[in-house]
Amino acid sequence: VFSIGPNSSANNPLPLILDTDIGDDIDDTWALMMLLRSEAIDTKLITTDFGNTRYRTRLLAKLLDSIGYGNIPVGIGPDPTDKAGNQSEWLGDYQLEDYPGQIYEDGIQALIDTIKQSPEPATLLCIGPVMNIAEALRRDPSIAKNARFVGMHGSIRTGYDGEPKPAAEWNVKVDPKSLQTVFSAPWECSITPLDTCGLVKLKGETYQKVFQSRDVWMKVLMDNYRMWLPKVTWLDPKPDFRLMSSTLFDTVAVHLAHSEEFLVMEDLPLRVTDDGYTVIDEKNGRIVRCATAWKNQSAFEDKLVQVINGEV
Repeated sequence: VFSIGPNSSANNPLPLILDTDIGDDIDDTWALMMLLRSEAIDTKLITTDFGNTRYRTRLLAKLLDSIGYGNIPVGIGPDPTDKAGNQSEWLGDYQLEDYPGQIYEDGIQALIDTIKQSPEPATLLCIGPVMNIAEALRRDPSIAKNARFVGMHGSIRTGYDGEPKPAAEWNVKVDPKSLQTVFSAPWECSITPLDTCGLVKLKGETYQKVFQSRDVWMKVLMDNYRMWLPKVTWLDPKPDFRLMSSTLFDTVAVHLAHSEEFLVMEDLPLRVTDDGYTVIDEKNGRIVRCATAWKNQSAFEDKLVQVINGEV
């Protein structure tokens, strides 16, 4: 059994692999910066998921390079197309050849190798659809022996924007089969569903600490947010980027990778339906550790701002 929290610290950081669909919603960019500023985490590899992965990897590489983390290995997921995306304006003509660090053309193999070579069990943090992870398990099921899965997935009792009924959450809905594969592997699984991650938006003074920050990372983040907003099709009305963030789903998964503070956790027997719901099923479900409610959401939001601003 993995014990998280007290055992991971700046002195003994958690080895972690991030799998991300960065480049569509902006919360992956917030999550990336939070992750790299979390001293309890040592990011060993970042892989891109859910198609259009050359665009995603170029964006990831430029972000890492621009904040001084150009040494982190990155892996390209399947379907390496390079179509324009929501953050292309910021990305410009930055190419993979410009990245100083290691780039793996076969990101899934890099993920398998990184898990197998890890001297202690790795945390696999997944903040998008999990096609890469399902394929990695198909290629080498033994990775489940040396990793644990933490994801931003599903909806247990609450849907989008606090709706009192569950929804088919995007990361599951677009590829339910892959999450079924992940949940059928014999590793420990923890998720933040919409019940918790779908409620996080920064406003007021909390948001201003990021918006007005002079920190280089925050300038990169705010430039991306500002250029991303006009491209987004699914937000109506759109937030005013000077006043508040969009929903920061993925940041809760970064937190959950190393801490359960601020969260109500339940071990629930979950089954992933073929139409993308995560339902409690006493008979056929598998136990997943779920962040189903907040103990203290505002304390989490304060912590997020501290961490992402580099104040911790």
